[in-house]
Amino acid sequence: MTTATRSFQPDYRLLHGRPRGRIVRPSQPGYDDAREAFNLTLDQRPAMVALPAYADEVAGVVRYARERGLRVAPQRTGHNASPLGSLEDTVLLKTDAMQGIKIDLDARRARVRAGAKWENIVPQLSELGVAALHGSSPDIGIVGYSLGGGMGWYARKHGLQTNSVTAIEIVTSDGRRRRVDHEHEPELFWALRGGSGNFGVVTALEFELYDISEVYAGVLFFPWERASEVLHAWREWLPGVPEELTSVGRIMQFPQLPEVPEPLRGGSFAMVEAFYLGSETDGEDLLRPLRELGPAMDTFAMLPPVGLADIHMDPPDPTHYAGDHQLLADFPARAVDDLVAAAGPGSGSTLVSAEVRHTGGALGRSGPHHGAMASMAGSFATFSIGMAMDDAGAEGTRADLARVADALAPYDAGRRYSNFTEDQSGPERFFPAETVRRLQAVKSQYDPENVFRANHPITRKDQS
Repeated sequence: MTTATRSFQPDYRLLHGRPRGRIVRPSQPGYDDAREAFNLTLDQRPAMVALPAYADEVAGVVRYARERGLRVAPQRTGHNASPLGSLEDTVLLKTDAMQGIKIDLDARRARVRAGAKWENIVPQLSELGVAALHGSSPDIGIVGYSLGGGMGWYARKHGLQTNSVTAIEIVTSDGRRRRVDHEHEPELFWALRGGSGNFGVVTALEFELYDISEVYAGVLFFPWERASEVLHAWREWLPGVPEELTSVGRIMQFPQLPEVPEPLRGGSFAMVEAFYLGSETDGEDLLRPLRELGPAMDTFAMLPPVGLADIHMDPPDPTHYAGDHQLLADFPARAVDDLVAAAGPGSGSTLVSAEVRHTGGALGRSGPHHGAMASMAGSFATFSIGMAMDDAGAEGTRADLARVADALAPYDAGRRYSNFTEDQSGPERFFPAETVRRLQAVKSQYDPENVFRANHPITRKDQS
């Protein structure tokens, strides 16, 4: 496979003459903006950036790259881009211009093109009294989120978003446009749901909608020094909650940044977030044991799905950060102590957030029509994140992340969740051996020349 150079001249004819489809080279204006990832510590330097607006332009870019020995990396927002590594021989195919959504309320289905983010559809769905299995941030691209699993606030009741996907439109390495579902090329459809961008460029997907008009949701904020007490109480409360409730125990140190609201800016808290698919009365009954601890702030209310967008307080704009993740088989009392010692009061940690999400329920059950990510291992998922504004800050954050990982290592479930994994990992980190072999067979069939570059690569069967 040849390596592209900065003198490479693109052939615009292969873009079928569409004026909105273009390629930006390193020497051209707009290259730096086009190549930016959500994590600003990354310096993505692809051979070129393709900005298609239509599926036939995507097909032209794929043929264009393949004929010249280049690879293709599909990307929307650039979340979880760190594992991609060097892109010097790669066309970064940004799907930003591929906008458009269609909602079929009667069929409880939605179709989105590859550039859509959750913020483009959740408000409309919310007005109609329905919801998709969206995540914690409105700024996340729907396609990447869905192909990597998609664990949102309704997950314990309805499972992963990837298993609510009903059809996928894709361009494969031969430049062919395909529409796949349970009846049409079902093995490729299976692999895409969890196997992410390894098999082609997804140009659109369809997924199920759910009758969710309101959610009892919010955050209980407690003083930082009560972190151990609060997390122990949260852990002890979990065995009695129904699958309709998904919650998070969290230690958070808000930075001194203008975009952080004044009541929280520069403050440190222990927190419990919860999302309940039920009535306010039942939600209040469920939350009573935690409310009796006396939170400093309580934001719980009945909210439409669009009202959940800011509860988790994910950063809305690209920033400099480093993160890490684990799936835990259990979160016993000792684990609470270990986490607080690593990231809580007195630890010296600079992490902005160290969270533990309660999983299980529908997340732990596989079904006959599920994709490659049929279920999620363990009963808890962690994610920790810190700022990395400069080299010294990045080094300190990585050390803090390592302490949390070491503290929780005894409780590890032996698998990872790809959307939360910020380092390049092989499929064996995410899937059982039988699933890995099946994914490799699909890769061999649909991308035998390894044209497509994904953040967590799947090799051909003969390369394993």
